[in-house]
Amino acid sequence: MRILVTGATGFIGSAFARLALSCGHRVAGLAIPGEALPEHWPAAGNLSWIRGTLEHAPWEEIRAFEPETCVHTAWITTPGVYLESPHNLWFRDVSVEFLCKTSELGVGHVVSLGTCIEYQINRAPLSEEKTAVAPTTTYARCKNELRVRLEQAAKDQGFALCWCRVFYPYGPGEHPSRLCGAIIRKLSANQPLLLKTPQSTKDYIYIDDLAAAVLTVVEKRFHGTINIGTGTGVSVKDIAGCLAELMGKRELIQEQNSPEADPLPYVVADVSRLRGLGWRPAYDLRQGLKRLIETVR
Repeated sequence: MRILVTGATGFIGSAFARLALSCGHRVAGLAIPGEALPEHWPAAGNLSWIRGTLEHAPWEEIRAFEPETCVHTAWITTPGVYLESPHNLWFRDVSVEFLCKTSELGVGHVVSLGTCIEYQINRAPLSEEKTAVAPTTTYARCKNELRVRLEQAAKDQGFALCWCRVFYPYGPGEHPSRLCGAIIRKLSANQPLLLKTPQSTKDYIYIDDLAAAVLTVVEKRFHGTINIGTGTGVSVKDIAGCLAELMGKRELIQEQNSPEADPLPYVVADVSRLRGLGWRPAYDLRQGLKRLIETVR
């Protein structure tokens, strides 16, 4: 299969592209001009780098590649910034234009990444069919608005759309400020770790498992909305405890006497739809965190 990947140098995009290449697919990665390209990727003969942006795309090069599927991962994701950044509006608008143009060039299947926090968060597993959509941040609203626009474009232009609601990815290559990597760095420096929201529970998915899930929907040509998670909730306390055990630093873990309230206290996927496609995670939490520790160190 010939797959065009936006955000191909990013955390999720690069993991997906590497896996797709290793499975024999041909990949064209869209990379910003001047951006350093990843090293040590498999099957270099099946990989093409195309320099450009969503707004100023090299359409002749994309046309020459003749993509069958476009996997859209490019977006702003900087921790502490992305949730309310005005750049979300820019990504929403240029993403619509870019993906509709790829359809005009013959792409018949568009796979775009959404977010789990498009949902109305409650204490139950979040379901594509049953859970209401009620985004509360600029990031989640713009993702959801992109989905609505693409669904209409898919009807008008005749392409298949898969909307992947991604839960909480972790693993090698993640931003150093993300939860797991930040804890590892603090414990490595022998600094006490104070857990402010120890019971906050999320659905953490190892990056290689996430890439495999996205490749599954690509290869199955799935269309519709689908959760990309594990279906298992893990608390901050569980993650910190597992990392401390693996690193021999249990004495550094402390809990705040009066835990702070988390506006998103329980965000866990119903993954019935994803499992129905045959996907299963290859890594449990301990295995994934062990690999991340090795990479960070």
